[in-house]
Amino acid sequence: MQRPNGNSTHYLGLPDYSMMVLLVDDQAMIGEAVRRALSEESDIDFHFCSDPHQALSVAQQIKPTVILQDLIMPGVDGLELLTQYRAAPGLKDVPIIVLSTKEDPKVKSAAFTAGANDYLVKLPDVIELLARIRYHSRSYLTMLQRDEAYRALRESQQQLLDTNLVLQRLIKSDGLTGLANRRYFDEYLEIEWSRALRDQNELALLMIDVDYFKAYNDQHGHVAGDQVLRRVGEALRTSCTRASDLAARYGGEEFAVIMPGTAAGGARLQAEKIRREVEAMGIPHNLPKAGSAISVSIGIATIRPSPEGDPLSLVVKADEGLYLAKHGGRNQVAMASNNQ
Repeated sequence: MQRPNGNSTHYLGLPDYSMMVLLVDDQAMIGEAVRRALSEESDIDFHFCSDPHQALSVAQQIKPTVILQDLIMPGVDGLELLTQYRAAPGLKDVPIIVLSTKEDPKVKSAAFTAGANDYLVKLPDVIELLARIRYHSRSYLTMLQRDEAYRALRESQQQLLDTNLVLQRLIKSDGLTGLANRRYFDEYLEIEWSRALRDQNELALLMIDVDYFKAYNDQHGHVAGDQVLRRVGEALRTSCTRASDLAARYGGEEFAVIMPGTAAGGARLQAEKIRREVEAMGIPHNLPKAGSAISVSIGIATIRPSPEGDPLSLVVKADEGLYLAKHGGRNQVAMASNNQ
C-alpha cells in the first residue's frame, strides 16, 4: 500500500508497526524504481519527494521510519541536508540511508560524519534494499517503543511518588488543622531527643491549651469550635518560622511545639509570640468575662537530654508548666520548675 501522506502516530500503538520510507531524490525514475521494489511489501509505506528543498518539511510531516537520501541534487547539498535532519525536532534519530552513484570512501566518510546511518550505491539489489530498510526501521521503532515505555515508566514512578508524598502528608497530618498529628509528634520528639542527646544540645517543648474551650463549644457548637482550632493551628504555623520546629495538634484543644536547639529564654519568647498571635485574632468568647476573646495557656519545658532520661520526661515537664499557666489565671505562659 502506498500512502502519499503519513500519520504522526502510525508507528505507535499499531500491532504491525508499519514502516514509512521517505525517498528524497530528484530523479523520477529512481522514485519509480524504489516504489516498484516496495509495492508488494504490505508492512512498508512509501513516500517520494523529488524536490530537495521540501525534503525537511516533508520528513517532519510524515515522520518516516527511514530516509533514503540522494547526495547529488540540484541546488541542494545532500550532506548539508543530512545535518538539517539531525538538527530538526523529531528527526534527529530517524535512520538515514545515503544513496550514492559510486563507492567512494571519502564521500562515504563525509556522509557518516554528517549523520548517515548507512550507505548504498544506487540502485541496490531489491533484496538488499528491503533488508536495510527493515533493519533500520525496526531498530528505530524499537527505540521509539523503548523510549515511550521508559517515559511511561517514569511518569508512573512520578505519579506513584506524588501519591506516596500525599499519603505521607496525610499520615503525618491532623485532618482538622493541617498541623502534624499526635503520631508524628511522638516520632519527631523521639528523633530530636536522640539528636539532642548525641549533640548535647538543648531541646524545648511548648504545650498549648485553648482556654475555656469546652464552654465555647457548648455555647457556639462544634462547627464553630472546629473553626477556632483551625485558626489556632494557623497561628501556630505562622509563628513557628524555623524549619526544625514542629507544630502539632496533641489532642482535642491541646497543641504542642517541639523546638530543637532552643534554650529557656528562646522558648519563652516563642511561647509569648504564639500567645499574642492567638489573642490578636480577637475571636469573641464570654469567658472569663463578657467581651473576652479566645486565648491560650502555654507550658514550657527545656532540657538537655541525658542517657538516663526519655522524651516523656520533657512532655511531663511541659504539662507541669501548662498546669501552672492554667491555675495562674490562663492566657499566660509558665515554665515548669527544674528546667535545664
